[in-house]
Amino acid sequence: MKLHDTLSRTVRDLRPRDGRTFRFYCCGPTVYGPAHIGNFRTFVLQDVFRRTIELSGVPTRHVRNLTDVDDKTIRDSQAAGQTLVEFTRHWTERFHEDCAKLNLLPPHEEPGAVGHIPQQIALIEALMEKGHAYRSEDGSVYYKVSSFGEYGKLSHLDRRELRLGAAVADDEYEKDSVADFALWKARKPEDGDNWWDSPWGPGRPGWHLECSAMCREYLGETFDLHSGGVDLIFPHHENEIAQSEAATGHPMADHWFHLTHLLVDGGKMSKSLGNFHTLDQIEAAGFTGNDLRYALISAHYRQPLNFVARDKEGKESFPSLAGARQALERIAKFDAALRERFETQQGTVADSTGYDQLRALPEADRGAFAPAFEALLNDLNTPDALGRVFSAIREGKPAELSPDEALREWRGLRFVMEALGLRVPEPDRESAEIPEAVRALAEKRWAARAAKDWATADSLRAELGELGWEMKDGREGYELAPKG
Repeated sequence: MKLHDTLSRTVRDLRPRDGRTFRFYCCGPTVYGPAHIGNFRTFVLQDVFRRTIELSGVPTRHVRNLTDVDDKTIRDSQAAGQTLVEFTRHWTERFHEDCAKLNLLPPHEEPGAVGHIPQQIALIEALMEKGHAYRSEDGSVYYKVSSFGEYGKLSHLDRRELRLGAAVADDEYEKDSVADFALWKARKPEDGDNWWDSPWGPGRPGWHLECSAMCREYLGETFDLHSGGVDLIFPHHENEIAQSEAATGHPMADHWFHLTHLLVDGGKMSKSLGNFHTLDQIEAAGFTGNDLRYALISAHYRQPLNFVARDKEGKESFPSLAGARQALERIAKFDAALRERFETQQGTVADSTGYDQLRALPEADRGAFAPAFEALLNDLNTPDALGRVFSAIREGKPAELSPDEALREWRGLRFVMEALGLRVPEPDRESAEIPEAVRALAEKRWAARAAKDWATADSLRAELGELGWEMKDGREGYELAPKG
C-alpha cells in the first residue's frame, strides 16, 4: 500500500517495521459531547485504511485514545453537576454507539488519559532529566521548545516564526501563540477534585502529553504510523513528536497520515452557523449510519469533502445522503442479481463472506472488482474505488454469467464493500418488481424532463400517479416507488 506522508510530503510505501504486524495510533475523541460528522469523517477513513491493510493480508494493531481529562471535560462535567468519570463515561458510551452504527472496527486498545497518569508522570521525569522540561513557580511543568532542534518539522514551520520562551498553559492555542507548552498543570480552584499527586505537586497532565505516553505504552518507542485530522498537525502532533523524540532519542512514527476537513454546504461546520450535525440528527432525518458512511468516503482524504445538507430552496433535506442512499440501492440490486444467478442454479453458498472470511481473498477471485481495491492501495483513493465499483456494475451482465462466474463476482463485490466498510442493504423488492408499462412511462417522463418539456413531464407524472406509482427525480436518475 502507498500513502501520503505529512512529514516528508511524499507518497510512500507502507511496511510493518517488524515485518509482521502493522502498528498504528489514531488520536481519538475528547469525550465531552457527541462527536459530529466532521469527527467521524476522520474515524471512518481511518477505518477504511485499517480494513485495506487487513484485507491485503497484513495483521494490524490499532490503538485509539480517549481524551477524558482536559480543559473542556473538566469545565463541562462541572457545569453538568457530574464527576469527571460519570460525565466522560456517558459520552464514551455514546461515541461507541455511533461507531457501531457507522460500522467502525473497534480498536485493539482504547486507553484513556485518566488511566495512564503514572506513564505521563514518568515521561515528564525523563524529559526533565534530559533538560527538555522545567518547573514553574506555581508547580506546573513546561516543555522547553528551544531545546528540541527539530521542532516544527511536521508542520513545516519556520523556526524564526516561533516565539520561544513564553509559556502557554491552555491545552489548545493558535500558531501565533507558539511557545513552551504545559506538560503538567498545577492544581487550580476551578479544577475541583480533578487532580493527581506528582513530584511537582498536585495537578493534572496537559493535553499533548497523553498521546506520547500511551503511544509508548502500547506501541513502543517507534511505531509504523500516526494519524489524525489536519487540525492536529499543529500544535498537537508537533508537540507529541517533540516530547516523544526528546525522551527516547528515536523517531516517534515512520509515517504520518492526516485527513482533511469536512465542509457543510461549502462552509465550516459550527454550532453558531446552525450547520453542526451529529449522527442522531442524521437518523432523525430518516437516514442511516451506512448512508452517512458512504457520503463521508466519497471524497479523497486529502481533499475537503463538501457535505450538502440543504437543497437549493434552503431546506435541510440532506442531498448528499439521498445520493448516497441511491448509490447503495444500486449496489444492492446488482448484488442481488449476482446472488440470484448462482443460488438458483447451484444452491445457497455454504461459505460465509464476512470480513474475517474475506481477508486476503486472492486477486484472481475478486473479478471485475479487483481494480476498486487497487484504488484503495494507491493512497487510499476512496472516490476512485467507488467509481470502479460502479464501472464494474455498469458493464456487468449477471444473466450472462455462469453460476461459478457469478459467485466469483459476488465475492469480489463483497470483498470491496468490506474494505470500504459499507453494508450491502437489502434490495427494494417492490422497486425490483416495477411493471414494464410503468417503467416505460417513467422513461418517457425522464426524457421529457431532460428536454425541458415540462407540460408533458407533468402529464406523465400524473399518469404514473393514477397507476399508483410515485416518481422521485435525482441529479443523475430517478426512483420509482409505490404511492404510500
